[in-house]
Amino acid sequence: MFSLSVLKSSALKSSVISPCGRLLIAFVLSFSHFLWPNVQAQTQITTPAQVIDATPDGLIQAIVNDVMTIVKTDKEIQAGNINRVIALVDQKIMPFANLQRTTQLAMGRNWSKATPDQQNQIAAEFKLLLIRTYAGALTQIKDQTVQYRPFKAVLEDTDVVVRTQVLNKGEPIQIDYRLEKTPNGWRVYDINVLGAWLIEAYRNQFNNQISQNGIDGLIKFLQERNRQLSKAK
Repeated sequence: MFSLSVLKSSALKSSVISPCGRLLIAFVLSFSHFLWPNVQAQTQITTPAQVIDATPDGLIQAIVNDVMTIVKTDKEIQAGNINRVIALVDQKIMPFANLQRTTQLAMGRNWSKATPDQQNQIAAEFKLLLIRTYAGALTQIKDQTVQYRPFKAVLEDTDVVVRTQVLNKGEPIQIDYRLEKTPNGWRVYDINVLGAWLIEAYRNQFNNQISQNGIDGLIKFLQERNRQLSKAK
């Protein structure tokens, strides 16, 4: 959804957790709605009903098309209104994502060592970090288009990858989405941008923080990064 230059400047060169900068904000993954309820109420953004029971590739296509249409036509987003972007992400993308699973896989064996309260704190701060780090990139969507690669799956599949590429001036940007089938439908839990999967990128960063400072140290690290990003907006 972004030009290669925007992707590099806002993500690949990110100093927050650099290997994970390849993530695109349009599909940051989440596990619940807990951000800025007052902003959400004001935006009046609705989610297309047809995506609820969509096939994996149909779900991705519906969300991507919907988000890009809004971003391209919303003057507040184009002007850089981060709260508006946050509301868009939280309402359009979050219901079809599972950051709880993403966080669990990124933490690996350390997930079981964390208390339920610590798990919830890490997942919440993780979501906030992703949104605040990359929300600015979403405002740069202009005339990019997305191509959907041929999708193959059977009815019995419960874990699939939907492959796409973003077309802009310059080379196409590869973006793949890994989804799992849940009782509530298909949910995104991992993303591959330019060959880097989100979970794999964060795993080493999380493990390093925990090995040095423990699980509470990881929570404090994420909280501090979010405070810094909040002041910078």
